[in-house]
Amino acid sequence: MKKYLSNDFDFTEYVNVSDECSIWSAPFGLKLLDYIDYKQNISALDIGFGTGFPLTEIALRLGESSTVYGIDPWSDAIVRAKKKIEYYRITNIKIFEGVAESIPLKDNSMDLIVSNNGINNVNDINQVILECSRIIKSGGQFLQTMNLDKSMFEFYGQLEKVLSDLAMNTEIELMKQHIYEKRHPLDEMISMVQKHGFIIKDLEHDQFNYKFSTGTAMLNHYFIRLAFMDSWIKILPKKRLEQIFDTIEMRLNEQAKILDGIKLSIPFVLINAIKK
Repeated sequence: MKKYLSNDFDFTEYVNVSDECSIWSAPFGLKLLDYIDYKQNISALDIGFGTGFPLTEIALRLGESSTVYGIDPWSDAIVRAKKKIEYYRITNIKIFEGVAESIPLKDNSMDLIVSNNGINNVNDINQVILECSRIIKSGGQFLQTMNLDKSMFEFYGQLEKVLSDLAMNTEIELMKQHIYEKRHPLDEMISMVQKHGFIIKDLEHDQFNYKFSTGTAMLNHYFIRLAFMDSWIKILPKKRLEQIFDTIEMRLNEQAKILDGIKLSIPFVLINAIKK
């Protein structure tokens, strides 16, 4: 009997694995999934798969004739991803715990490499793209998504104004350096991809927005605190931290009254490249 005809999936266990991806990851990932050239009998790699997205989805869509590898340094997330893989009965995934600067795969062995907003967060982007160039076959597809340097410009603009009013020019430069390190300009990323033997086939620009009722609600949101707050705190002197954020919060709340809320813009791009 076909295994899908014996359907013993139920919603009791599903609740423990149903968080396919965060609200943050979803817009990038849906775009990426649309651009994959789905073929049978291929080898693929997902760089920075986190808790399993889009790793599990790609493995299921490619089917059991293909093998999908995943690499990520986040141990706790890998445990979660493995639970999903087990629940979905996926047999064509192989996971590596490690960094993408050193990928334990053979030269010219991959037909497809994807990274959903992951490569722009590694320690050495150039080395990672060099590794991708090493392991991908000629004609292989290299897909990545990344949010751009104008992300959350509404917040960063307010932060810069506050720091400027306080004559904190050093902190303004630290803020700009932080943005550069986390979100390299697109032209630099394109240049690195091309330098390592890839031809850019598509550049798909898009944007989504984080909307909040007030600045207070935005600053208290769990993902803002989890993913961004520590980086903001690190560039500011401790003794002035509360003063700075009191002022930012007040200004954002005033702005929310005028504009009927706060919007944080997240522009992003999908890069679809082919290895020469």
